[in-house]
Amino acid sequence: MTCRLKQILLCLCLWAMGSSWAQTYPAHSITLVCPFAPGGSADIMARLIGNKLGESLGVPVVVDNRPGAGGLVGASLVAKAKPDGYTLLLVTGAYPAGAALAKQLSFDPVKDITMVGMVTSYPFILNTSSQAPFKSVPELIAYAKANPGKLNYSSSGIGSIGHLSSELFNVMAGTEMVHIPTKGGSAALNELLAGRIDLLFEAPTLSLPFIKSGKLQALASSGKERSKSWATLPTISEALPGYQVYSFIGLGATAGTPDATVRLINQELKKIVQQADVAKRLVELGGEPQHSSPEEFRQFVEQDLRKWQQLIDVRKIERQ
Repeated sequence: MTCRLKQILLCLCLWAMGSSWAQTYPAHSITLVCPFAPGGSADIMARLIGNKLGESLGVPVVVDNRPGAGGLVGASLVAKAKPDGYTLLLVTGAYPAGAALAKQLSFDPVKDITMVGMVTSYPFILNTSSQAPFKSVPELIAYAKANPGKLNYSSSGIGSIGHLSSELFNVMAGTEMVHIPTKGGSAALNELLAGRIDLLFEAPTLSLPFIKSGKLQALASSGKERSKSWATLPTISEALPGYQVYSFIGLGATAGTPDATVRLINQELKKIVQQADVAKRLVELGGEPQHSSPEEFRQFVEQDLRKWQQLIDVRKIERQ
């Protein structure tokens, strides 16, 4: 048997194995690890995606909440799981932010998690009190420069995407607003509602109800372009060209998961976000339905990781 013929037979065997795996997967329930506590915006999305993916694949998708270390505890669990497609990770914008801040990781955030696909992306809203002395981003910048160190902002913790979004604003606007971290969850939002902080970057999921009720004032969104959901709200980039921060929701799997399985889940995600009720729900939660290939999603995450690493170095934020 020639070497060439052996190579052809090997390729055929590998193709057959991949096809067989795709046809038999999934044979039992799937675990979707949500790296945040129950009740938050990530948990809401995990259960929405999990329910729909379970319906699509014909097996239960069980959400397993594993909070800790800004989402890295859950990610570590998936990174070390068996690479068979039965343990998935809810990947959010907090993933590259937390990985950028980490002093030491027990896994490689790029090599040990295979990105499967994005489901939605959404900008943050820059919120303040309805009684604040500024009503726009230019007014905020002018006030902050005239009163250095007087304004403060909160976040769900050091290295959270809310923290880094605010520090990126400081760098680009030339302001010095003070960070007051909280212990996560909705604590930062409660601090703003109580009047103990001045500003907060928050996901639309949590802040929109308070904006609609008049308890909070939305200054701008962090997206590149105005959101279709609130077209009258300006973007920060209209005052600070180049400013852009998006959070996102997608799925990841343990590195080494068969490519056929990754592609299968990716295509199911595409079908899910095209469902009218899902698309409507994603918009209600402040996002836009998205679909990306595994390669596109990996590039998106890697770009965010580099951006936050550079910012952390510039602002000399101590890695945790």
